Amino acid sequence: MPEIEYIANAFRSGFDMQDLDWAAWSEPGRVGVEHHVLWAPDAAEGEDSVGLLLRFPPGAHGDFHEHLGHELMLVLDGRLDHSDGTSYDKGDLVVEGPGTRHRMSSETGCTVLAVRTRPAAPRTPREAELVRTPATSA
Repeated sequence: MPEIEYIANAFRSGFDMQDLDWAAWSEPGRVGVEHHVLWAPDAAEGEDSVGLLLRFPPGAHGDFHEHLGHELMLVLDGRLDHSDGTSYDKGDLVVEGPGTRHRMSSETGCTVLAVRTRPAAPRTPREAELVRTPATSA
């Protein structure tokens, strides 16, 4: 029988989701990000996609990377800051295509649903790819 994971009332306010198993995302270039795996690749079946809940405490950030497939990010709570200076608020849905490069962070803290169709690869940012202070969203 296929596996089903159920999270009751995922859109409740606060998004502390203390009843979930959060794990520190320990990888070079990442600071403070926690994740809860909804599903992960099964190499034996040739699966590359991954679904994660990501929790960024204030000041946390991911690594700078390039997407080898699509990534969908839905901001569930707080504000997510993109390395290009754009910020996304609760309820914003962001879809980035293959070849896009970024480092996500959160100055104030946020919770994000992230779905990737293929893995991301660590990259060194080019000068123009990192804006020093996040701009407010449009």
